[in-house]
Amino acid sequence: MTDSTGRRVTANLSLTLDGRYNGPGGPSDFGAFAPYVTSEVARNHMTGIWEGATTALLGRINAEGFMGYWPSVAEDDDADPRDRGYAKWLVDTEKVVFSTTLTEAPWERTRVVNAPAADVVTELRATGAGDILVNSSASVIKALLSADLLDRLHLMIFPEIAGGGRRLFDDGLPASKWTLTHQETGELGEIAMVYDRVR
Repeated sequence: MTDSTGRRVTANLSLTLDGRYNGPGGPSDFGAFAPYVTSEVARNHMTGIWEGATTALLGRINAEGFMGYWPSVAEDDDADPRDRGYAKWLVDTEKVVFSTTLTEAPWERTRVVNAPAADVVTELRATGAGDILVNSSASVIKALLSADLLDRLHLMIFPEIAGGGRRLFDDGLPASKWTLTHQETGELGEIAMVYDRVR
């Protein structure tokens, strides 16, 4: 369901088979993810995520990591064209960063907000055009799942059991139904899936 402006709220995240978005070592433990993120399927999946989006929503930690890495990829003539496309989009698009500690945005075309994700998304949906993408920021995705404000989920499932780390789907979420609109399996057993909310 989209509102009168037609803006969909989409989100992307990569998960292990046991549903973790990081490993037991904490927020920076992506050992189980590393072999898969540069696969053909993963890169094609990423392109599909950002192409219709005009606003990126990020948590502060992700924003700092992304903006410390992707701008240099946007300028790298030797980078994979799909990586460059995503990097240029991220640099050029409107960004909203959720933070309780930042007072001003250290990046261009960025607004820092200290407000509930549901309120910010409701405000964004009322204006503008294009998809609103929650860009790999699990804390924001969880808040929007709790408020039932997500219209599309882009998930990459990697064939590893992390055995620890944070899970995306916590107990207590409202029940919801989704339909699979795209699926692609890579040579390493990674699966890219797109689910749309059924309302």
